[in-house]
Amino acid sequence: MTSQTTLDKTGPGDGASPSPSDQAPASGLRGHPWLTLLTVAVGVMMVALDGTIVAIANPAIQADLKASFADVQWITNGYFLALAVALITAGKLGDRFGHRQTFLIGVVGFAAASGAIGLSNSIAAVVTFRVLQGLFGALLMPAALGLLRATFPAEKLNMAIGIWGMVIGASTAGGPILGGVLVEHVNWQSVFFINVPVGVLALVLGVLILLDHRAENAPRSFDLLGIALLSAAMFCLVWALIKAPTWGWGDGLTWTFIVASAVGFGLFALWETKVEEPLIPLGLFRSVALSAGVVLMVLMAIAFMGGLFFVTFYLQNVHGMSPIDAGLHLLPLTGMMIVGSPLAGAMITKLGPRIPLAGGMAATAIAMYGMSTLETDTGSALMSLWFALLGLGLAPVMVGATEVIVGNAPMELSGVAGGLQQAAMQIGGSLGTAVLGAVMASKVDGDLAGNWKDAGLPALTPAQLDQASEAVQVGVAPVAKGTPPEIVAKITDVAHDTFISGMSLASLVAAGVAAFAILVALFTKRGENAEAGAGVGHI
Repeated sequence: MTSQTTLDKTGPGDGASPSPSDQAPASGLRGHPWLTLLTVAVGVMMVALDGTIVAIANPAIQADLKASFADVQWITNGYFLALAVALITAGKLGDRFGHRQTFLIGVVGFAAASGAIGLSNSIAAVVTFRVLQGLFGALLMPAALGLLRATFPAEKLNMAIGIWGMVIGASTAGGPILGGVLVEHVNWQSVFFINVPVGVLALVLGVLILLDHRAENAPRSFDLLGIALLSAAMFCLVWALIKAPTWGWGDGLTWTFIVASAVGFGLFALWETKVEEPLIPLGLFRSVALSAGVVLMVLMAIAFMGGLFFVTFYLQNVHGMSPIDAGLHLLPLTGMMIVGSPLAGAMITKLGPRIPLAGGMAATAIAMYGMSTLETDTGSALMSLWFALLGLGLAPVMVGATEVIVGNAPMELSGVAGGLQQAAMQIGGSLGTAVLGAVMASKVDGDLAGNWKDAGLPALTPAQLDQASEAVQVGVAPVAKGTPPEIVAKITDVAHDTFISGMSLASLVAAGVAAFAILVALFTKRGENAEAGAGVGHI
């Protein structure tokens, strides 16, 4: 059994000879398409899991390390922020030095950072190592897509991306279930320790199976100023959105960072037109389909990741479920993503991406609207219906938007395209958590005092009201020790009703984002450059 790849040519008659890393492999294992898919799936599974597995562990981490609501948000935001800032640069590293090498380095670093989090005993250490997790995760995610793009021929690429999307979707949605089992039966540290053996397995498979693929006209230099400008611009934007709830949306500091971000993006775009080998050739965005795919990934992640952040607190702190029960209640979401992703890949191959993507975002919008109607006593059957519809809607978007972005980019920029796809998703996740978190905080701050007074509860000082608001934002009733049972019941009712009002508003905002994404999906189309991948192989 042998595997062979064809290289992307700079043009007809190009006489460049392939580098040694591009030669056909001597053994059947190395470079085999389906084994390559298996290997990268194990690696990306860790990164996707860690995007949501921590959500179910957040209450335990908050209690054990005595963290504030803002600290808990940083456990998530620090991870997403590091991924978002580094992904495009990491993709460029893969294009330059080979996706195999960057994938393996990413796997080792991610597993090591995960183990370090499990050994941490302070919230500062947890957040620090979560940032390192994000940086190493940024190395392996676009490398995985680059390897798939180079290994699979055009007619099989959608199927491969469908299965890849299934792994990411199932891992993302399954994180709360696995997290629930580990938090309830072991401890919150085990949520991170689990990545160590998975990382070892991915490393072994990678060393044995992965074949380095590099296009003949791959970049030979680095746009260091471009990297600095893009990283700074992205950091300022996400930092402003994360800190705005604390500083205030009208505060000068918030707008200083927003303006700095806009200036950074402008300078980056100007510089990219002048440098010989730009970090992101702006010509990529002449493809309306590719641009629409990037925007679609951002919008999808805002709705999905932002909404999921509150659902875990709703299930545990309002419904009083254990971590494992909360995870099991999200099983319909996981199941529909597992089933829907390969089906979406087949549908997109047959129909093209436009109809499946628009339909998926419509289902997502309906699901998020349904989640805005959840109450403190909503039954499991109705919750499961909305969760299942959300999973069914997300599956074609995960698969289709990826194919649109990667398939519309030239082969020598497959790493950058993979970085764009993942950066869009991670920025969207970070923005979703930050923006919807701000919506939640604003609604709770605005309603709590009135609801507290209407319930006939003793008046709170401004400091006490701030503390109570912080607790209510995660669905916790701010009950002091020794409070009489009848007062405890009233405080609990007020806290849960106020939390529900905030979550409902946040879900409605997410539904609006998803509805707008339907329009964006209409601008997508099948990838124009997918044929640049492997043309021959044992499939």
